[in-house]
Amino acid sequence: MGRYFTVGELCVSAVARMRGIDNTPPAWAEDALERLIENLLDPLRALWGGPLTVNSGYRSAELNAAVGGAVRSRHLLGEAADITAGSPAANARLFDLLLRSDLDFDQLIDEHGYGWLHVSWCGTNRRQVLHL
Repeated sequence: MGRYFTVGELCVSAVARMRGIDNTPPAWAEDALERLIENLLDPLRALWGGPLTVNSGYRSAELNAAVGGAVRSRHLLGEAADITAGSPAANARLFDLLLRSDLDFDQLIDEHGYGWLHVSWCGTNRRQVLHL
C-alpha cells in the first residue's frame, strides 16, 4: 500500500459496478499497480502537495471495452491511471509540474483540454507527452 493511494482505489469503477463487470486484477496486475503507486502516483502527489483523484486505474478487458478504452491500453496492465487535481486549470498546472520534475513516467497525456491527465509507468519509460 502506498502513502496516498491503494491498489483497491485504482480498481474502483462506477461503470464496472453498474454493469456487473468483475474488475479484480490478477496478481501480476496488482504488482504493476503497486509499482505505479510507488514510482509515480505517490511521488507526484507528494510533489503536488494536495489531493489527487483517480478517475480510472486498472481495467479488465471487459471494462476497458465498456468504456471505449484503447485496445493496447496500459490500464489493462495496471500501468496507468487517469487522475485529476480537480479542475482543468489545476490539471494544467499538475501536467507542467510533472513535465518539469525528475519523476520518470511512460506517458503523460492531457485528455480533452486538461479534463484529466493520463499517466503511466512501466519500467521502460519513454517520457512521451501528448495532448488529445
